[in-house]
Amino acid sequence: IRRANDMHQEGGYIPSPQVNVHLSDQYGSHHANDAAALFKTLDMDLNMFSSAMKVNSQYMHVLWFNLRVNESTSLNEVKDKLNANKYVALTAKDMTSTVFSFGRDHGHYGRILNQTVVVEQTLNVRNGNEINGFCFTPQDGNSLLSSLSATLWFLYPHSYKDKLNFLSNLFFDHI
Repeated sequence: IRRANDMHQEGGYIPSPQVNVHLSDQYGSHHANDAAALFKTLDMDLNMFSSAMKVNSQYMHVLWFNLRVNESTSLNEVKDKLNANKYVALTAKDMTSTVFSFGRDHGHYGRILNQTVVVEQTLNVRNGNEINGFCFTPQDGNSLLSSLSATLWFLYPHSYKDKLNFLSNLFFDHI
């Protein structure tokens, strides 16, 4: 679920939600196609499908996820794994505007650099191996951190993770 346009853009705003067509029978929108191609670089062939919709908001993208894992898990295990990932923030806030506002007030130059913000109360484990929930995508973390990581990986393939550690104090555990 994509925002219609960015805060600074004057054009491109839409008056109501707009759904997109599926460009691929296998992947749906280009998002799953891009993600599948990325995972293939890690020799992982994942069954992925996505749909896209724009909403009349300027705050953040929203992602509904449905993951099926091979081994049985519990809600507490899922939360523990998300908590252990420094690039993921958890929140009880269920509106993009309140998460965006938190970033503006507390983030480095008003930015949330985490890759995603998972809404805790939306997490659900079904049948022991299906994980569902919602997360918000801070575009700053998504584009800035990804670009910096890719650049460091290109320049320093054996030590790029160590070089990224200088950003650790800029990530949030909880929003």
